[in-house]
Amino acid sequence: MARNYPITFAGSALKGLEEIRTGYAHQQVSQVGERLVGEIVSHVERLANYPESGRIVPEFGITNLREVIHPPFRIVYRLDGNRVRVVRVWRSERLLKLPS
Repeated sequence: MARNYPITFAGSALKGLEEIRTGYAHQQVSQVGERLVGEIVSHVERLANYPESGRIVPEFGITNLREVIHPPFRIVYRLDGNRVRVVRVWRSERLLKLPS
C-alpha cells in the first residue's frame, strides 16, 4: 500500500530553489535552471510515497534527517511524523550546517 505523506518546504529550501533559478538566469542559461528546479521537484514529489528512500545525512547520522542527491544538488529533508519537510536544497559539495 502506497503512502501519501504531505510535503512542505521550509523557507530555506524555497530560497535554495530560487537561487538555483536566478543563478542560471544570470549566466544566460535560464532554461538550465528551470530544468534543474523541475527535476529537483520531481525527486521531492517521489518522497510522498517513499519517504525513507533518501540516505541519512552523513554529517549528522540522525535517522529522520535524510537527503536525496541530484547532482550537483543535495535535497535535505526531515521526516516529521507523517509528513516530509524539505529543509535545504543546495550544491552537493557544501557540508550541511544546521542552526544551533
